[in-house]
Amino acid sequence: MSKIIATAVIRGAKDVVSRTEQLLNKALAEKGEDYKFEFPDTAFYLPMIYAMTGFKVQTLGDMKTALGFAKELLHDEPEEKLWLPYLGEALDSGMATLFAEEILLALRYIYGLEPCVDPETGYVYNGFITDTIQRNLGVELVDGRMPGFAAILGAAPTDDIAVKIVRELQEKNILTFLSAQSNGDSVTKQLLRKGVELGWESRIVPLGPDAEHTLYALDWAIRASLIFGGKKPGDFKGHLHYQKDRVFAFAIALGPLDDIKWATGAGAINMGFPAIADTDVPVIHPTGVCTYEEVDKEFDHDKIVQKAIEMRGLKIIVEKPPIPVAYGPAFEGERIRKEDTFLECGGQKTLAFEWVRMREMDEIEDNKVIIIPENWREKYEKGGRLPLGILIEVAGRKMQKDFESVIERKIHSDLNEAQGIFHMGQRDVNWIRISNQAKAAGFTLEHIGIIHTTMVHNRFQTIADKVQVTLFIDEEDVKRMLEEARKAYAERDARLAGLTDEGVEEFYSCLLCQSFAPSHLCVVSPERLGLCGAFNWLDCKAAYEINPTGGNQPIKKGEVIDPKLGIFSGIDEYIKKGSGGAIESVCMYSIMQNPMTSCGCFECIVGLIPEANGVMLVHRGYPGMTPVGMKFSTFAGSVGGGAQTPGFMGIGVNFIASKKFLYGEGGIKRIVWMPKSLKERIKDVFMQRAAEEGVPDLLDKIADETICEDSEKLLEHLSAVGHPALEMEPII
Repeated sequence: MSKIIATAVIRGAKDVVSRTEQLLNKALAEKGEDYKFEFPDTAFYLPMIYAMTGFKVQTLGDMKTALGFAKELLHDEPEEKLWLPYLGEALDSGMATLFAEEILLALRYIYGLEPCVDPETGYVYNGFITDTIQRNLGVELVDGRMPGFAAILGAAPTDDIAVKIVRELQEKNILTFLSAQSNGDSVTKQLLRKGVELGWESRIVPLGPDAEHTLYALDWAIRASLIFGGKKPGDFKGHLHYQKDRVFAFAIALGPLDDIKWATGAGAINMGFPAIADTDVPVIHPTGVCTYEEVDKEFDHDKIVQKAIEMRGLKIIVEKPPIPVAYGPAFEGERIRKEDTFLECGGQKTLAFEWVRMREMDEIEDNKVIIIPENWREKYEKGGRLPLGILIEVAGRKMQKDFESVIERKIHSDLNEAQGIFHMGQRDVNWIRISNQAKAAGFTLEHIGIIHTTMVHNRFQTIADKVQVTLFIDEEDVKRMLEEARKAYAERDARLAGLTDEGVEEFYSCLLCQSFAPSHLCVVSPERLGLCGAFNWLDCKAAYEINPTGGNQPIKKGEVIDPKLGIFSGIDEYIKKGSGGAIESVCMYSIMQNPMTSCGCFECIVGLIPEANGVMLVHRGYPGMTPVGMKFSTFAGSVGGGAQTPGFMGIGVNFIASKKFLYGEGGIKRIVWMPKSLKERIKDVFMQRAAEEGVPDLLDKIADETICEDSEKLLEHLSAVGHPALEMEPII
């Protein structure tokens, strides 16, 4: 690293520390050392400081202590005293910068200055990234759909170049954070001027207008090793190695680089995150530490994303159908407003359905798209509203009837990943919109069929030998086919409802999360889906057929050691081997004895409330307090990282209504508290299960936040309503 850069880093670090100290002294004088602070919805205090030092910053007095850590890392030698290779001083100063920036942003929250609002546009930046968002995206991070994330600092030479860079990242499903300005402009402002949709749905997240706001992205990164990696606070070497080896992040610096950008960048380099710049950078390239691209005035911005991806070593697999609009998972959350809609189908406004049907090889023609009636173009060109039936017929030597629903569930992603196409719902309650922009680009109904033929082949290549799609747009045709589809839905539901753990010889493993949580693996059975909620037994079975060497492997159950707790010899043997010996045994149906481990992206937590002789449930995204005195984010810190914690367990929400839920402890009658929103979400299936258990009014007896948020009032409520948990055997 050159002397020019090293001195810039040190100057920048001292600047940030000085400004932070000034604001901290102001806050201390006005509010006192005992004034408490926490970033919104996180269990990790000030995450960077907590991960690196183990110190919990909870008050202004703690911030003063933590700023002392930053000061200790600064080097006071004058420039002429610096000696080659300057690396130690620069990297130490980079970490000091991150500590100081984290405190500075916390102080700005205290004074109501975060999240920032752009004075020119009125745009509200994202600010601190919550634990809930991180866990929501956990599945995509670990299964490879989101291969990494980029932090873009500064502004591109033109608005069009900014859009091109970001669109390329979107198509590769790389999560993009935006921060900092160059010459008063920024990529955020450039995208807003071009009408690009920003936010988590589009995977373009503006954090703030200053270089310091890049710290929010680094806080997001460091929490991956706390949440998923099981790294302990204070294990700075473990955290840094995890960041370098498992968190695939990089930076793109556009425009001039000042001292603060250099200092923040040095902190990112500590974490193993490389950068590429579009300006001349006087740099020596220490292998494995950082790579900046030295450029000339004719720098080719068309290659900047690919160069950054190569530097970080990301493996990008883009499955793109031949359609006239951009395609990729980053467009899945795109919203299409009514005034921007060219064509709308379903959504209770017209008849619509989508149905996957298994066929014999000689019954369909591969990659054929049929639209009925033949004069469909006349109706399509008028826009407005149309009925729409989508029939996807699949034939293959390994195709099975049970895979119809698996393929059907992917229709949502397949359509939504096309830019300008909106899809919601499934079966006969689906809803599709095609935007004016997509229509102008040449998108037609035929491209809906092309998307499905292409993506079914791509996603299910060993199952689907032939794929044919038929679209119906006349109301009578849709009505006629809808009757057939509903009969098929009913038959399928009856068939799937009959799947039980006892009725199969094999369960399936899910190893996808081991990229982030090395000692964790899920065991998925017909009656217990994966804790992320995204993979059930049929999904895993289909995945194994598609890729026999992939992350879903069949596990022979072996001898049934304990049917009540769910202990199987084959499962234990696999678990011990698959976790590298970290886990000896798993009880599939128990929370108290050797419960299944969690990575961190679980949908819901089950937690013991001993005094109530039962358990509480809290789902990801619930912001309130629970009877155990912890919010979800704090509670979740006790569960993830591949640790086995009796009394605590991460689950998929649909597991709650399973007959095997807490079977070893008495099942759903143990549930004494859950948020009201979770009650509403599972109401129908839960009431059906409760009736089967002989307690049809159980849901009404379960407390929620409108009744109590502490254990004392919880006990009063349970006694008043006669909750069955109070009469059950002691859970401990």
